[in-house]
Amino acid sequence: MANWNDDQAARQGFGVAPSQGGDLAARTTFDAGLRKHMLSIYNYMTSGVLLTGVVALMFSRGGEQSLAAQIFTSGGPLVWLIILSPLAIVMAMSFGANKFSTPTLQMMFWGFATLMGLSMSTLFLVYTGASIAVTFFATAAAFAGLSLYGYTTPRSLSGMGSFLIMGVVGLIVAMLLNMWLQSPGLMYAISFIGVLIFAGLTAYDTQRLKQQYAYVAGSDMAGKAIILGALTLYLDFINMFQFLLSFLGQRE
Repeated sequence: MANWNDDQAARQGFGVAPSQGGDLAARTTFDAGLRKHMLSIYNYMTSGVLLTGVVALMFSRGGEQSLAAQIFTSGGPLVWLIILSPLAIVMAMSFGANKFSTPTLQMMFWGFATLMGLSMSTLFLVYTGASIAVTFFATAAAFAGLSLYGYTTPRSLSGMGSFLIMGVVGLIVAMLLNMWLQSPGLMYAISFIGVLIFAGLTAYDTQRLKQQYAYVAGSDMAGKAIILGALTLYLDFINMFQFLLSFLGQRE
Protein backbone atom coordinates (compact mmCIF):
# COMPACT_ATOMS: atom_id res chain seq x y z
CA MET A 1 0.00 0.00 0.00
CA ALA A 2 2.93 2.28 0.31
CA ASN A 3 2.36 4.03 -2.98
CA TRP A 4 5.91 5.35 -3.26
CA ASN A 5 6.84 7.16 -6.48
CA ASP A 6 3.87 5.64 -8.27
CA ASP A 7 3.73 7.60 -11.51
CA GLN A 8 2.91 4.55 -13.56
CA ALA A 9 0.07 6.16 -15.42
CA ALA A 10 2.30 8.87 -16.83
CA ARG A 11 5.08 6.63 -18.10
CA GLN A 12 5.45 4.33 -21.01
CA GLY A 13 7.52 1.26 -21.63
CA PHE A 14 7.46 -0.18 -18.11
CA GLY A 15 9.08 -3.55 -17.65
CA VAL A 16 10.58 -3.57 -21.14
CA ALA A 17 14.27 -4.04 -21.65
CA PRO A 18 16.12 -0.85 -22.57
CA SER A 19 17.02 -2.16 -25.97
CA GLN A 20 14.14 -2.42 -28.41
CA GLY A 21 16.38 -3.22 -31.38
CA GLY A 22 16.95 -6.87 -30.71
CA ASP A 23 20.02 -6.42 -28.51
CA LEU A 24 19.82 -9.85 -26.87
CA ALA A 25 22.70 -9.22 -24.47
CA ALA A 26 21.13 -6.03 -23.07
CA ARG A 27 17.73 -7.72 -22.76
CA THR A 28 19.24 -10.70 -20.97
CA THR A 29 21.10 -8.42 -18.55
CA PHE A 30 17.94 -6.43 -17.88
CA ASP A 31 15.86 -9.56 -17.22
CA ALA A 32 18.50 -10.99 -14.89
CA GLY A 33 18.60 -7.71 -12.97
CA LEU A 34 14.82 -7.62 -12.76
CA ARG A 35 14.66 -11.15 -11.36
CA LYS A 36 17.31 -10.32 -8.76
CA HIS A 37 15.48 -7.11 -7.84
CA MET A 38 12.12 -8.82 -7.35
CA LEU A 39 13.70 -11.75 -5.48
CA SER A 40 15.29 -9.29 -3.05
CA ILE A 41 11.89 -7.68 -2.47
CA TYR A 42 10.27 -11.04 -1.78
CA ASN A 43 13.12 -12.09 0.53
CA TYR A 44 12.75 -8.95 2.63
CA MET A 45 8.98 -9.20 2.64
CA THR A 46 9.00 -12.88 3.67
CA SER A 47 11.59 -12.29 6.37
CA GLY A 48 9.50 -9.41 7.72
CA VAL A 49 6.36 -11.55 7.88
CA LEU A 50 8.22 -14.36 9.63
CA LEU A 51 9.75 -11.92 12.13
CA THR A 52 6.29 -10.56 12.89
CA GLY A 53 4.93 -14.07 13.41
CA VAL A 54 7.77 -15.14 15.72
CA VAL A 55 7.48 -11.98 17.84
CA ALA A 56 3.68 -12.34 18.07
CA LEU A 57 3.96 -15.99 19.10
CA MET A 58 6.62 -15.37 21.74
CA PHE A 59 4.87 -12.29 23.10
CA SER A 60 1.59 -14.22 23.56
CA ARG A 61 3.07 -17.36 25.16
CA GLY A 62 1.29 -18.19 28.37
CA GLY A 63 -2.21 -17.26 27.26
CA GLU A 64 -3.97 -15.05 29.79
CA GLN A 65 -0.75 -14.84 31.80
CA SER A 66 1.32 -13.74 28.80
CA LEU A 67 3.00 -10.38 28.54
CA ALA A 68 0.65 -9.49 25.67
CA ALA A 69 -2.42 -10.13 27.82
CA GLN A 70 -1.03 -8.09 30.71
CA ILE A 71 -0.18 -5.11 28.51
CA PHE A 72 -3.31 -5.01 26.36
CA THR A 73 -5.71 -5.53 29.25
CA SER A 74 -4.12 -2.71 31.20
CA GLY A 75 -5.16 -0.13 28.58
CA GLY A 76 -2.22 2.11 29.42
CA PRO A 77 -0.25 4.40 27.10
CA LEU A 78 2.04 1.50 26.16
CA VAL A 79 -0.88 -0.08 24.29
CA TRP A 80 -1.32 2.98 22.09
CA LEU A 81 2.42 3.21 21.56
CA ILE A 82 2.49 -0.38 20.27
CA ILE A 83 -0.58 0.18 18.07
CA LEU A 84 0.39 3.54 16.58
CA SER A 85 4.16 3.12 16.23
CA PRO A 86 3.93 0.88 13.12
CA LEU A 87 1.71 3.45 11.40
CA ALA A 88 4.19 6.21 12.23
CA ILE A 89 7.06 4.17 10.76
CA VAL A 90 5.10 3.43 7.56
CA MET A 91 4.34 7.12 7.12
CA ALA A 92 7.96 8.07 7.72
CA MET A 93 9.28 5.46 5.29
CA SER A 94 6.74 6.26 2.59
CA PHE A 95 6.97 10.04 2.63
CA GLY A 96 10.56 10.48 3.78
CA ALA A 97 12.31 7.84 1.70
CA ASN A 98 14.57 10.38 0.00
CA LYS A 99 15.80 11.66 3.34
CA PHE A 100 16.85 8.27 4.71
CA SER A 101 19.77 6.10 3.68
CA THR A 102 19.20 2.49 2.63
CA PRO A 103 20.60 1.07 5.92
CA THR A 104 18.29 3.40 7.86
CA LEU A 105 15.28 2.20 5.87
CA GLN A 106 16.33 -1.39 6.54
CA MET A 107 16.44 -0.75 10.29
CA MET A 108 13.05 0.96 10.12
CA PHE A 109 11.60 -2.00 8.23
CA TRP A 110 12.82 -4.53 10.82
CA GLY A 111 11.61 -2.28 13.63
CA PHE A 112 8.22 -2.02 11.94
CA ALA A 113 7.97 -5.81 11.55
CA THR A 114 8.85 -6.27 15.23
CA LEU A 115 6.27 -3.74 16.42
CA MET A 116 3.66 -5.37 14.20
CA GLY A 117 4.44 -8.64 15.95
CA LEU A 118 3.77 -7.03 19.32
CA SER A 119 0.53 -5.55 18.03
CA MET A 120 -0.67 -8.79 16.42
CA SER A 121 0.16 -10.94 19.45
CA THR A 122 -3.42 -10.43 20.62
CA LEU A 123 -4.60 -12.64 17.76
CA PHE A 124 -3.17 -15.64 19.61
CA LEU A 125 -5.29 -14.68 22.62
CA VAL A 126 -8.48 -14.52 20.56
CA TYR A 127 -8.12 -17.30 17.96
CA THR A 128 -6.85 -20.87 18.22
CA GLY A 129 -3.33 -21.54 17.02
CA ALA A 130 -4.58 -24.10 14.51
CA SER A 131 -6.98 -21.67 12.83
CA ILE A 132 -4.28 -18.99 12.70
CA ALA A 133 -1.92 -21.46 11.01
CA VAL A 134 -4.57 -22.52 8.48
CA THR A 135 -5.38 -18.89 7.68
CA PHE A 136 -1.70 -18.05 7.33
CA PHE A 137 -1.05 -20.80 4.79
CA ALA A 138 -4.26 -19.95 2.93
CA THR A 139 -3.14 -16.33 2.74
CA ALA A 140 0.35 -17.38 1.63
CA ALA A 141 -1.09 -19.52 -1.18
CA ALA A 142 -3.45 -16.75 -2.32
CA PHE A 143 -0.69 -14.15 -2.12
CA ALA A 144 1.68 -16.30 -4.20
CA GLY A 145 -0.95 -16.84 -6.91
CA LEU A 146 -1.99 -13.19 -7.05
CA SER A 147 1.58 -11.93 -7.06
CA LEU A 148 2.50 -14.37 -9.82
CA TYR A 149 -0.45 -13.10 -11.84
CA GLY A 150 0.61 -9.49 -11.33
CA TYR A 151 4.16 -10.33 -12.38
CA THR A 152 3.30 -12.28 -15.53
CA THR A 153 0.12 -10.73 -16.91
CA PRO A 154 0.58 -8.53 -19.99
CA ARG A 155 -2.58 -6.67 -19.03
CA SER A 156 -2.04 -3.29 -17.36
CA LEU A 157 -3.52 -3.20 -13.87
CA SER A 158 -2.97 0.54 -13.43
CA GLY A 159 -6.64 1.28 -14.02
CA MET A 160 -7.77 -0.64 -10.96
CA GLY A 161 -5.02 0.78 -8.75
CA SER A 162 -6.79 4.09 -8.03
CA PHE A 163 -10.07 2.26 -7.50
CA LEU A 164 -8.48 -0.10 -4.96
CA ILE A 165 -6.76 2.71 -3.07
CA MET A 166 -10.10 4.55 -2.85
CA GLY A 167 -11.55 1.27 -1.58
CA VAL A 168 -8.96 1.22 1.22
CA VAL A 169 -10.01 4.72 2.28
CA GLY A 170 -13.66 3.66 2.30
CA LEU A 171 -12.72 0.56 4.27
CA ILE A 172 -11.00 2.63 6.95
CA VAL A 173 -14.04 4.91 7.24
CA ALA A 174 -16.34 1.87 7.58
CA MET A 175 -14.09 0.35 10.27
CA LEU A 176 -14.09 3.59 12.25
CA LEU A 177 -17.87 3.79 11.90
CA ASN A 178 -18.30 0.23 13.12
CA MET A 179 -16.26 1.00 16.22
CA TRP A 180 -19.30 3.05 17.22
CA LEU A 181 -22.05 0.86 15.74
CA GLN A 182 -20.57 -2.51 16.81
CA SER A 183 -22.50 -4.28 14.05
CA PRO A 184 -21.52 -7.94 13.43
CA GLY A 185 -23.03 -7.80 9.95
CA LEU A 186 -21.02 -4.74 9.01
CA MET A 187 -17.91 -6.34 10.48
CA TYR A 188 -18.23 -9.37 8.18
CA ALA A 189 -18.96 -7.13 5.20
CA ILE A 190 -15.83 -5.12 5.97
CA SER A 191 -13.76 -8.31 6.25
CA PHE A 192 -15.09 -9.68 2.95
CA ILE A 193 -14.47 -6.45 1.08
CA GLY A 194 -11.08 -6.12 2.75
CA VAL A 195 -9.96 -9.52 1.46
CA LEU A 196 -11.00 -8.57 -2.08
CA ILE A 197 -9.31 -5.16 -1.95
CA PHE A 198 -5.97 -6.44 -0.69
CA ALA A 199 -6.09 -9.39 -3.05
CA GLY A 200 -6.37 -6.91 -5.91
CA LEU A 201 -3.64 -4.72 -4.42
CA THR A 202 -1.29 -7.70 -4.26
CA ALA A 203 -1.49 -8.18 -8.02
CA TYR A 204 -1.42 -4.44 -8.74
CA ASP A 205 1.53 -3.69 -6.46
CA THR A 206 3.53 -6.61 -7.84
CA GLN A 207 3.12 -5.33 -11.38
CA ARG A 208 3.95 -1.78 -10.28
CA LEU A 209 7.13 -2.87 -8.51
CA LYS A 210 8.19 -4.91 -11.53
CA GLN A 211 7.66 -1.94 -13.82
CA GLN A 212 9.43 0.42 -11.42
CA TYR A 213 12.69 -1.49 -11.85
CA ALA A 214 13.37 0.12 -15.25
CA TYR A 215 13.66 3.49 -13.48
CA VAL A 216 15.74 2.52 -10.44
CA ALA A 217 18.10 -0.05 -11.97
CA GLY A 218 21.70 0.93 -11.37
CA SER A 219 20.78 4.06 -9.40
CA ASP A 220 21.20 4.99 -5.76
CA MET A 221 17.45 4.43 -5.33
CA ALA A 222 17.62 0.71 -6.17
CA GLY A 223 18.30 -0.36 -2.58
CA LYS A 224 15.59 1.91 -1.22
CA ALA A 225 13.13 0.63 -3.82
CA ILE A 226 13.71 -2.93 -2.58
CA ILE A 227 12.94 -2.03 1.05
CA LEU A 228 9.89 0.06 0.16
CA GLY A 229 8.66 -2.62 -2.22
CA ALA A 230 8.97 -5.22 0.55
CA LEU A 231 7.00 -2.92 2.86
CA THR A 232 4.25 -2.58 0.26
CA LEU A 233 3.85 -6.33 -0.25
CA TYR A 234 4.14 -6.95 3.50
CA LEU A 235 1.18 -4.65 4.12
CA ASP A 236 -0.85 -6.37 1.39
CA PHE A 237 -0.13 -9.78 2.93
CA ILE A 238 -0.76 -8.82 6.56
CA ASN A 239 -4.01 -7.00 5.81
CA MET A 240 -5.32 -9.85 3.67
CA PHE A 241 -4.38 -12.29 6.46
CA GLN A 242 -6.19 -10.32 9.16
CA PHE A 243 -9.37 -9.89 7.14
CA LEU A 244 -9.35 -13.54 6.12
CA LEU A 245 -8.89 -14.56 9.76
CA SER A 246 -12.29 -13.04 10.50
CA PHE A 247 -13.80 -15.83 8.38
CA LEU A 248 -11.49 -18.77 9.01
CA GLY A 249 -10.44 -18.05 12.59
CA GLN A 250 -11.91 -20.13 15.42
CA ARG A 251 -12.13 -18.31 18.73
CA GLU A 252 -10.61 -19.65 21.90
